[in-house]
Amino acid sequence: MRTAVIDRATKETKIHIRLDLDGSGKYNIDTGIGFFDHMLTALCVHAGFDMDVKCDGDLYVDGHHSVEDTGIALGQAFRAAVGDMKGIRRYGSFYIPMDEALGFCSLDISNRPYLVYDCTYANQSTGQYDNFLTEEFMRAFAFNAGITLHLRCLYGANDHHKIEALYKALAHALKEAVKIDGDTVLSTKGVL
Repeated sequence: MRTAVIDRATKETKIHIRLDLDGSGKYNIDTGIGFFDHMLTALCVHAGFDMDVKCDGDLYVDGHHSVEDTGIALGQAFRAAVGDMKGIRRYGSFYIPMDEALGFCSLDISNRPYLVYDCTYANQSTGQYDNFLTEEFMRAFAFNAGITLHLRCLYGANDHHKIEALYKALAHALKEAVKIDGDTVLSTKGVL
């Protein structure tokens, strides 16, 4: 089983994550930020990962530490769960339409973390979630998971739809990239 458990505690957050890459989309998520919980739920369901996330953060400040630190811990869990990467397809790309919005994700589980992020918002927040935290989460996740991650919202008017399209595109791209399709590392170097 490709699973991992990460516990991360700082002066700003206390996080517990359990991740199973070979699950069926079961989730138990509580970060204290409703919209962020909604996005992580979409990520689980659409990737087919089982995930428990509990974050107790300093929300009296704002949501930044909770969202970024959850991205760090989830990235660490992903990296541990994917293991030596033997047999995985490694690459994944996906478009997601969300009503008027269209989100795109392309990624490489490469051990060469990078983020290209292209999405603008009409408003500062969606519920209690600051929209700019989407990029912060994606960066923290990608760099700790060892993923080259490209995300783009091609168009859209509703910020909720744009953000959700990106999370779901990420989910489907990850689902494709972690599929087992052989027994060797997909690299001319022999290792990632």
